[in-house]
Amino acid sequence: MSKPTNPLHRLPIHETCGLALVSVLALLLFGCPAPLKPPPAPPGAEAPPPMVRIEPSAYPDFSDDLDFEGLEHGISQSIVYLAALPPGREFEFGRDRYTAGHLLLTLQRFQSFVRTRPTGADLQKYIRTFYRVYQSVGRDQKGEVLFTGYYEPLLKGRRSTSPDCRYPIYGRPEDLLSIDLGAFAEKYKGEKLIGRVQNGGVVPYFDRRDIDEAGALYGNAQPLAWVNDPVELFFLHVQGSGRVLLEDGQTLVVGYDTSNGRPYRSIAQLLIEEGRISREEMSMQRIRDYLNQHPGEIQRVLNHNPSYIFFKITPDGPLGSLNVKLTPGRSVALDRRIFPASALTFVTTQKPLSDSMGKITSWVDCRRFMLNQDTGGAITGAGRADLFWGSGPYAELAAGHLKHPGKLYFLVLRPDAASP
Repeated sequence: MSKPTNPLHRLPIHETCGLALVSVLALLLFGCPAPLKPPPAPPGAEAPPPMVRIEPSAYPDFSDDLDFEGLEHGISQSIVYLAALPPGREFEFGRDRYTAGHLLLTLQRFQSFVRTRPTGADLQKYIRTFYRVYQSVGRDQKGEVLFTGYYEPLLKGRRSTSPDCRYPIYGRPEDLLSIDLGAFAEKYKGEKLIGRVQNGGVVPYFDRRDIDEAGALYGNAQPLAWVNDPVELFFLHVQGSGRVLLEDGQTLVVGYDTSNGRPYRSIAQLLIEEGRISREEMSMQRIRDYLNQHPGEIQRVLNHNPSYIFFKITPDGPLGSLNVKLTPGRSVALDRRIFPASALTFVTTQKPLSDSMGKITSWVDCRRFMLNQDTGGAITGAGRADLFWGSGPYAELAAGHLKHPGKLYFLVLRPDAASP
């Protein structure tokens, strides 16, 4: 689900949205503090790497809190991605480099071992014997990573507009331009400009107010569906991917296509600054409750965020930035500029436990193997990670409240263990 890559996530891909992201809900939506930046390297000195290789004595406890079936599926998706690359393409792991062929073998060997359903002790021994482990330096150069979450929301809608479903999920507008600035100058490599032509020049694309209130997309964009709730539609934009339950019982899967290129502004921060919701109680669920209780404020609050997401139908979704299907609980969104795509990771953070009413009762350890399969505009630097929770009430609960520190590791088959 590649997350939208808005100036927050993933508009530049969060232009991905593999679901990841626009959704780093906690950062995007809630306006969390930005990750700490490491001090700049002295003039002429080499910048510190985003991860470092650690000694076996420093390896974490590789116990996993999920069953291995989902892990097998997640690994298979990364294998699909790597198998399509030139075998010699290189990926950086700190100061070391490995080829796509070696990463492919890394995952194939690990997947074969997982299929034996190893015990915790077996996992520890296997990894210590055959794998190198790297740790992210985090946001403080000491390994602390801020974890947030995203999920796949479910909305109710119709294929055509009606009095009870009058909020459109738009596809890519015909007049939207996406310009690769790198084609004009090397210094702009990787930069993208989104806009439209007006009076012979390129101007910024319409913002949320233009689209929702002034009908700027009339005749320019085809609605994929119409939904019944503007607030839920906004959260779909934040998450970057979701499902729409139609009136005929069918489900339409939509995923991130592109954005209007406008910067993301946090409505959570707005509500905090206005004294509507305290910072301590802020969550996606709390925002929903507030807006449902104050319907007259909905459009004003939503318009605070000029960023707007356009979707496409993705029947095989949700897809991440690698264009492979995300696996609930096993796919993670990281900064693709510094961390190797598709890589096998191990994370330690927290997850919520809830009661029968859907209320969080406590937070417990979350330890599991995951795959780097998504990215997002708000997921930047070595100190940010966004976990994909899937769909359903628990996924929404976890994604809406997760904002916890943790550790991030990467696993690679030792070169001397690569031979049969």
